[in-house]
Amino acid sequence: MTQTNSKKFKIQDLPSLIVETYKAWDASDPFRLSAVVAYYAVLSLPGLLVIIINLVGSVWGVDIVQGRLTNEISSALGRDAAESIQSMMIETQNEDKSTLATILGIVTLIFGATGVFYHLQLSLNKIWQVGSENSLPFVKMLWSRARSFAFILAMGFLLLISFLVTTAISVLNEYITSLVPDLIVYIAFIMDFVVSTGIITVLFAMIFKFLPDAKIKWKTVWIGAIITSVLFVLGKFLLGLYFGEANPGSTYGAAGTVVLILLWVSYSCLILFFGAQFTWVYAKRYGLGIQPSSNKKNNE
Repeated sequence: MTQTNSKKFKIQDLPSLIVETYKAWDASDPFRLSAVVAYYAVLSLPGLLVIIINLVGSVWGVDIVQGRLTNEISSALGRDAAESIQSMMIETQNEDKSTLATILGIVTLIFGATGVFYHLQLSLNKIWQVGSENSLPFVKMLWSRARSFAFILAMGFLLLISFLVTTAISVLNEYITSLVPDLIVYIAFIMDFVVSTGIITVLFAMIFKFLPDAKIKWKTVWIGAIITSVLFVLGKFLLGLYFGEANPGSTYGAAGTVVLILLWVSYSCLILFFGAQFTWVYAKRYGLGIQPSSNKKNNE
């Protein structure tokens, strides 16, 4: 049943919202949930990257997309990790295979690439208290995998949009440089932050709206997505500094890349789950409601 609480949000409510969010987030065992998603992210990464590279590369060019993704991975995890991941992608795309091996490879890629979203869905269900991660029938699991694949396609589309916007910004920056060269550093930083936050906000909004087995109003979705994206962008910057200075994977030798991926995804999931928990607390406090999709009609 839809809640009818008419209480309105006020800025002075934010501290208590944060405190309540932290308590609920800590009680949901976020470190275990993030570790599970990180594990499946390692298994999913080659397939996920190959699908996105080929999808966006069909429009933008495979080499360009692969180069840009490698640069992004390098800025987040370091050059050595980026080169190792690039080697994974090249090996996965090896075309010297039989037809049967190719078909099996495609199926494996899709199944592996959807794994991280599937387990992310289970984690969000737990945080929002709308499902049990042990009670999914086989048909529902297949549907969840199909929905996860749709998210991969959406990520590819958002990545393409991001590339187009970045290119447009580069052209604009060159024009601004010719007029006011001293301001270009600040303008470029602001534009990059706005574009990154905007793209990530849309992605988180889609995740909160469509991935969990829940009904949630768009008003709540956008509030949660904006909060999560700001935290995520800031967290990404801090993680980049941490990995660049501490280089935590260096002591693990050949396994260093895997360790870095596990750490980065785990830390990122902690931020995502905190944002999801904030969304749940906000909806609960102000009567907007997050309820299981199977037990509630669309309330929009």
